[in-house]
Amino acid sequence: MSLADVVRTGAAGLRSRPARALLSALGVAIGIAAMVAVTGVSSSSREQLDRQLAALGTDLLTVSPGRTVDGEDATLPAEAEAMISRIGPVTAVSATGAVRGARVYRSDLIPKAETGGLTVLAARTGLPRTTGATLRAGTWLNGATGRYPAAVLGTAAAERLGVGRPSPGTLILVGGERFTVIGVLDEVTLVPALDTAVLIGWDVATDRFGFDGRATTVYTRSADSKVEAVHAVLAATADPESPGDVEVSRPSDALAARRAAGTTLNGLLLGLGAVALLVGGIGVANTMIVTVLERRAEIGLRRSLGATRGQIRLQFLAESSLLSLLGGTGGVLLGVTVTAGYAAYQSWPAVVPVWATTGAIAATVIIGGLAGLYPAIRAARLSPTEALAAT
Repeated sequence: MSLADVVRTGAAGLRSRPARALLSALGVAIGIAAMVAVTGVSSSSREQLDRQLAALGTDLLTVSPGRTVDGEDATLPAEAEAMISRIGPVTAVSATGAVRGARVYRSDLIPKAETGGLTVLAARTGLPRTTGATLRAGTWLNGATGRYPAAVLGTAAAERLGVGRPSPGTLILVGGERFTVIGVLDEVTLVPALDTAVLIGWDVATDRFGFDGRATTVYTRSADSKVEAVHAVLAATADPESPGDVEVSRPSDALAARRAAGTTLNGLLLGLGAVALLVGGIGVANTMIVTVLERRAEIGLRRSLGATRGQIRLQFLAESSLLSLLGGTGGVLLGVTVTAGYAAYQSWPAVVPVWATTGAIAATVIIGGLAGLYPAIRAARLSPTEALAAT
């Protein structure tokens, strides 16, 4: 028999008892749907957890100058940013530099002693993307505004200066010069120092306040799996001559929690998947054994007409495999639908791993074939006279 003949024969056997085949496929489908749904819901919740943990800065590391062996304040080399950006796993680099001696006031009528505890920082244009900062109002510094007296305020700085929304007429005094407020930041969870800062362009800080162009804090983002490796080389990369003078923040504890949660969920998913497949395989085996018992007359007739034991065996193996394929495909579709609906209800991203869908169908067919192996062998062993006499 050709493969097409085997498939047609197996399909004919299922069509001869549609109710039994449908109920058996439904049993397999429910098991597979449960596996796919549990896998999908768990993966969706894991993706949501990953996003929440990423918001905590699991991949964010900071580099800042420490102290020399003499106890004096160290400085980072002017090339520190460029050198750090060459580290392979680093995906983003930005920096701020303290503009020392510059004081900030709402107007020249404010007493000099009332500085409000605000700091002036020269900022790179890529700072929001690296630190996760977002604008509450206005715009961020760019290549043009970074060369002119324009400032972006942290949320606490705006509150202390009495600035609600930026506008062309909103001016503040920075180091004795008037700056236009062009933006106000939301609270920056990952970098609280930005909340009390007045951020100005790198170029204008250099031109007007004698800023030396050296970063006082460098922010880096890396691939999660490479954070520890990046952490190990950051100090030596930022300052090859004096790596001991460089302070590097340690990786976030949330990163370890994220990995531990991922390992636990993976074990849970594998266990549930194995149970669902086992239940489905038992259902297929039970169905095929009953089918053999009910169809002994058909088996005897086919043997009498010249069908070999191998052909009988193939027929029942084809039926069990088709039954498993039908149930597995329906289960995957049902599981994906349940996952999408539940994820939408929870406002999660809907994630169903490809391995869960393709693996479920493939594993169902394999397990269905194995489950149908004994009934197929039993059917093939029936002699024509024994099968016909049993009727």
